[in-house]
Amino acid sequence: MQERPLAGEVALVAGGTRGGGRGIAVELGAAGATVYVTGRSSGSSGRSDMGRPETVEETAERVTAAGGTGIAVRVDHSRPEEVRALIERIAAEQDGRLDVLVNCVWGGDPLTDWEHPLWEQDLDQGLRLLRQAVETHVVTSRFALPLMVARRRGLVVEVTDGNTARYRGSFFYDIAKSTVIRLAFAQAAELKPHGVAAVAVTPGFLRSEAVLDHFGVTEENWRDAIAQDPHFAHSETPAYLGRAVAALAADPDVMAKTGRALATWGLYKEYGFTDVDGTQPDFAAHWAEALVDEYGPLGDPV
Repeated sequence: MQERPLAGEVALVAGGTRGGGRGIAVELGAAGATVYVTGRSSGSSGRSDMGRPETVEETAERVTAAGGTGIAVRVDHSRPEEVRALIERIAAEQDGRLDVLVNCVWGGDPLTDWEHPLWEQDLDQGLRLLRQAVETHVVTSRFALPLMVARRRGLVVEVTDGNTARYRGSFFYDIAKSTVIRLAFAQAAELKPHGVAAVAVTPGFLRSEAVLDHFGVTEENWRDAIAQDPHFAHSETPAYLGRAVAALAADPDVMAKTGRALATWGLYKEYGFTDVDGTQPDFAAHWAEALVDEYGPLGDPV
């Protein structure tokens, strides 16, 4: 019988429509949790500006199929009134319980300028990226944290890209992903006296739906893309990130990690989870072997 260490627990995955958010939601469901999946892309009431086909309803269905209870709610996390209504709904439906909050709202792909330095970028576009990728996390935590504080238990996960101070290649992208790590650190400082942990977590080379499409492959034949990019051989599915988060959520000693920036390549060693194909990708090890001469060291975790 499959272990269900999160049976009876309630999670909110904000930004769970696709990619890492979807992987986290599904794996929390596989561990037995009830998972509220939110985002702007909905089959019934509109889609986001990401130009992607995935919806929150599809993710919720996968959560339920994995063994949990998936509940899809279309929410624009940049609108405080919508987030407030979401948290009030969770409180009413779950007797005030919220055990895991995952801040994974992103939506910055079409806004990221990888070609120009700050002084040549579209300022409105860059600031919009920060509002979408950072302010949404703040808004969501502002309304969700009281449920955890009241019960003196819980875990906040801020999903980021990279766990070091290394520059990430584009000004606004770097500011967004670095700030998310600081959000985890700041929340951890305020939440620790209340028994609630907060961490930042990053995947390695994430094999998301968009990345698969970029390479013109599917999850079934993804290795065909290694010819285009040999580093793709060391990529990982969103489920790998999801299993890292599920392991953290089930760890009774997770408070020992509060305030830290963590990564799948470190957490698999501690918790022993694998990717869907049974492998244990370690992108930091691959970086040290194949990329450090060209790009420099990843650096120490912040």
